[in-house]
Amino acid sequence: MSVAVETRRSLMLYAAATGVAMAATIGSALGFQHLGGYIPCALCLLQREPYYWGIPVAIVALLTAAFRLPPALTRGLLGLVGIMMLIAAGMGVYHAGVEWGFWDGPTTCSTTANGMTTNAGSLLSDLNTVHGPSCTVAALRILGLSLAGWNVIAALLIAAVAFRGALVRRR
Repeated sequence: MSVAVETRRSLMLYAAATGVAMAATIGSALGFQHLGGYIPCALCLLQREPYYWGIPVAIVALLTAAFRLPPALTRGLLGLVGIMMLIAAGMGVYHAGVEWGFWDGPTTCSTTANGMTTNAGSLLSDLNTVHGPSCTVAALRILGLSLAGWNVIAALLIAAVAFRGALVRRR
């Protein structure tokens, strides 16, 4: 197997791995929300943004490697994914700190969770009175970590894989 083919395959593997890992992470968050009934707070929703942007970038990175475009382009896209995941990790650290009371959260986070409306007739009036859960209270802790804490771990692992892929060179 030629060196160029081996490099292209490595880049494809890193791009696919980051894309699948980001999709699995965001899929888990959506699963907790829609299947588990854990309504996300404003910071939870904000932490999803880097994943929503990163998944398409990882797909484009995979396509650039698959269509034999310059490896530098694929590496650059993987580096961009890594940066996005570092941002996601930073957002998770901030959110976890708010949950632990290390610092104040944004004023946009409500202090109570009133729930969702069940009456379609009052939907418009409920828009002003129904708020999401507070950012200061972890809805769930698994092994001592909130979902924001687990997001930090997931984002750092994905960032490490993306940056490793960005450093792939011809051997």
